[in-house]
Amino acid sequence: MPEGPELHLASLFVNEACRGLVFGGCVEKSSVSRNPEVPFESSAYCISATARGKELRLTLSPLPGAQPPQEPLALVFRFGMSGSFQLVPRDTLPPHAHLRFYTVSPGPQLALCFVDIRRFGHWDLGGKWQPGRGPCVLLEYEQFRENVLRNLADRAFDRPICEALLDQRFFNGIGNYLRAEILHRLRIPPFEKARTVLEALQQHRPSPELTLSQKIKAKLQNPDLLELCHSVPKEVVQLGGKGYGPESGEEDFAAFQAWLQCYGVSGMSSLRDRHGRTIWFQGDPGPLVPKGGKSRKKKSKEMQPGREDGKEDPPPPSKAPSRAQKARIDLPKQPAAQKPEQTSLQQDPSTPTVPKKGKRRGRPATSGRRRPQKTRTNTPSLEQEGTSAS
Repeated sequence: MPEGPELHLASLFVNEACRGLVFGGCVEKSSVSRNPEVPFESSAYCISATARGKELRLTLSPLPGAQPPQEPLALVFRFGMSGSFQLVPRDTLPPHAHLRFYTVSPGPQLALCFVDIRRFGHWDLGGKWQPGRGPCVLLEYEQFRENVLRNLADRAFDRPICEALLDQRFFNGIGNYLRAEILHRLRIPPFEKARTVLEALQQHRPSPELTLSQKIKAKLQNPDLLELCHSVPKEVVQLGGKGYGPESGEEDFAAFQAWLQCYGVSGMSSLRDRHGRTIWFQGDPGPLVPKGGKSRKKKSKEMQPGREDGKEDPPPPSKAPSRAQKARIDLPKQPAAQKPEQTSLQQDPSTPTVPKKGKRRGRPATSGRRRPQKTRTNTPSLEQEGTSAS
């Protein structure tokens, strides 16, 4: 699922791809999308983008002399599970292009498309960031840090730190793969109480005797959790490319896979949190493990990030934000995990049952050799076993 770095990469892509292009006409929406129509028409306008956390604002600005005269219009996008922007020739629109902006002559006719295969993405008119979301971990670090430490009495921090990190009121831009990487680097058990982890940061103050360069060096060598919430997403942005997901290009995806230290990496353990999201970790899971939770180790080497059973990050309790790169994620299914052969009593309920053969009425049993009854085996997928990629 697109996280803060992917939304930021998406804004960079839109600004670079649309620089110097002139768009015109109506904005088209696909007939199957449930998102609102975009009531904008102009003979000439330009497009720009800005990202904040898990949201992206697209601004349509009429050029001087454009008809009809009107003010700029802004849309705020949340990418859901598979949202992305693509710039393509007008006559070769990609499937699932649910919102389309067309260029005008001179030059080849192009279309900027919001593509969303799974249709969990959303856009709102008006350009306002969704209420309840905290400061962006990438672009508003000081405000983000202050917002977390000032609100540690909130009930969100009674929960495990792995769950608190998905609360967009405080960690706007952090998602499933980022939380795993951040906690792993600090060797923090994912099911340690969030307040226990974060309260220690309130007392942490650099010595006033240190010079600025010494303070920066100390931060780089010994970052705390909130500093990693800022620096780890920056590392993903610096990888460049198109974000994560194999369809973004083999080189881009290979670089992202090589960067991962924990999320879906062979040898790591995984557990489902209270929201059903899979958290990857190493070592002790911590004291707040969900009842009945059992850790499993990652064996497959073909882990694909972004797929999490269609679940969103938990929204703020007050107003629910949707799941919000240059991002696109619609990943292949996990390879099935091997399981010992089952008897007929352990068959998958979805497997048709084979009626047993009985003795014919009035005929005594023969002493001949009976044909052995075949037993179906069922190899459940990783999703069925509760260890799907997050």
